[in-house]
Amino acid sequence: MYRHLLIPSDGSEVAEKAVTAGIAFARSIGARVTAFIAMPEYQLPAPAELMSHKRGPSLQQHEDWAKQQAQTVLQTVSERAAKVGVQCAGDYALCDRPHEAIIEAAKRNGCDLIFMASHGRSGLSALIHGSETKGVLAGSKIPTLVYR
Repeated sequence: MYRHLLIPSDGSEVAEKAVTAGIAFARSIGARVTAFIAMPEYQLPAPAELMSHKRGPSLQQHEDWAKQQAQTVLQTVSERAAKVGVQCAGDYALCDRPHEAIIEAAKRNGCDLIFMASHGRSGLSALIHGSETKGVLAGSKIPTLVYR
């Protein structure tokens, strides 16, 4: 059976339901959990921003912000897991392709199952936002359980 689950979250309501279910599943099978979140990469300022002297955050400021935001989400998951006796670690990455970051995190952390939400997007919304779940299912050799 599975011993180490990766539970990715983007902090959304749908993802948080999957986090709750993933922790409960881990508890029921005696597995440990690694919570994961992919944060957006730094975006270079547009030429107009550079010329107007209205610069956005620096690379370091962006990385500090991303780390802080990730730690907030991961700490919440860790606390929820601890309440029910599930061992939980946290991990995050800066990546604009979350499905790739999820797969890499599962490999890096030695996870044998990815337990993740599906937002259930279809039509234009799926076209615009894509489907990270579909990306994981298509690109990962690690078994993936999709919680809807």
